[in-house]
Formats: sequence, structure tokens, C-alpha cells
Amino acid sequence: MLETERHRIILSAVQERPVVTVADLCALTGVSEATVRRDIAQLHLAKKLRRVRGGAEAISPPQFVGINARPFAVNQTINIAEKRAIAQAAVDLCEDGDAIIINGGTTTFQMVHPLTTKRLQVFTNSFPIAEHLLKQSKNTVLLPAGAIYREQNIILSPFNDDGSGHFYARRMFMGCRGLGPLGLMEGDPLLVQAEQKLIGQADELIVLADSSKFRQRSSLLLCPLNRIHTVITDDGIEDRAAKMLEAAEIRLIVAETAGSNRRTRAEKE
Repeated sequence: MLETERHRIILSAVQERPVVTVADLCALTGVSEATVRRDIAQLHLAKKLRRVRGGAEAISPPQFVGINARPFAVNQTINIAEKRAIAQAAVDLCEDGDAIIINGGTTTFQMVHPLTTKRLQVFTNSFPIAEHLLKQSKNTVLLPAGAIYREQNIILSPFNDDGSGHFYARRMFMGCRGLGPLGLMEGDPLLVQAEQKLIGQADELIVLADSSKFRQRSSLLLCPLNRIHTVITDDGIEDRAAKMLEAAEIRLIVAETAGSNRRTRAEKE
């Protein structure tokens, strides 16, 4: 990753929480602690952030505290090849005329490009997904009522009646913060509330999760494994994670990442 890209990610990350640790920034950028510390020092000298013990903080923290989730712009740069392969495999499950739900996220956002060849009814709480499909495709697009959270580009409502209860879908496609033996995990109660409502409107829940999500954990459980019908991931998935899904009788689709020598496979039909 180029230095300018790392700096952009670091500056975006410090705007979403009081303090961002060096470990957090290593995970976001994929570089060593030494490199992150040099980046923080450079940005501190440029007066773009404030260096603190163990990490960094914004010089002027935002007055509005958003939801506990990484900014959309930051997540877009992470595991992009894997996300594109996963998204293509997800769209391959769709047929013209289907009604589907797509939850907001950077992996699900990658579905918009192959979806331009489809004619579906799409309900989404993602502002960028809705905008792209409206401009670039002939899909019918429906949105819930609510406020747009700018950092995550997602539409959320604190009220029960946001319009989602009037839409029925064959499948719901969604990402997640983490995926483990207890089920899907998220990091914010408002996200959990919104996503649980959407899950209830679909027959099948299709989870789009790159292989790193099997190693991540969060404090909030969104739904148990037995609610998931299919998981689509990349060929970096570990055997332990694959066996966990098999034991839960979840269909596993592994999408080949560009440049990989492994073959795409679908398991547990």
C-alpha cells in the first residue's frame, strides 16, 4: 500500500473514535507497527493528527458521534480483490425478476458492477449501492426511511416502521463484522436492530465474508449460525472455519481470487 493511501486511511480512522491504536492501524493498512508509527509521526508533524501513547487521535474530533463501524472509505481499500470475487459469486445466484435485499457494506457494494446486467427488485439500506444501481442499471431500487450516516454511507432508522416490513425477498445478501461459532457479529446496537429487521424479510440469508472475518470478533451477536443459509468467502478460508460451517449445515461457496491458483468450488449444496 502506498504511503499516501496509508495516510488517508489513518486520517479517516482517527475521525471515527477518540483514540486509534497502533494495532488498529496495522490491521487497517496491513503494514508493520514500525511503518504505522512513522506514518503517525509524519502526520503529527504536519499537524493533521495528534500522536498519543500507543496510537493517535484527531486534532478536532467530530461533534457528532456516529455508529461503531469503520468508515466506508476505509473499508473499501481492504481485501478488495477478495471482495470483488465474493460479490461476483453472490450475483451469480440471482436471476432476472428476483426480489433481493442487499445490506450496506463494502463487500456487498461490489455487487453493483455485475448487477448492471440484471433486472431485479433490490431493497437496500446502502446509499452508494442505491445510487449506483439507479444510474448504471435497470434494476428497481427501494430504500428504507431513516437518516444517512455519512461515514458508513448507510441509511438507519431508530423507529420500527422504516418501510422494510413491506418488502419480501427470496434472498438477503449481507456482510458482517465477524463470523464465529456463535454466529454473525456486529459492532453497534443500531446496526444490529436494522439488520435483524431485514433478515426477517428474506427466506435465505447469504453472508458475504472475506476469509479475514472468521478471525474477527465483536461484542454483539446479530444472529446464530442456524439462520444462515449460505456463506460466500474467498480461497483464503482456513480448514477450521470451513469445518465450522459444514457442522452447522451451511452451504459454503469459495470464490477464486484473481491471481490465485486454487479453483472455485461450492460445497455443501
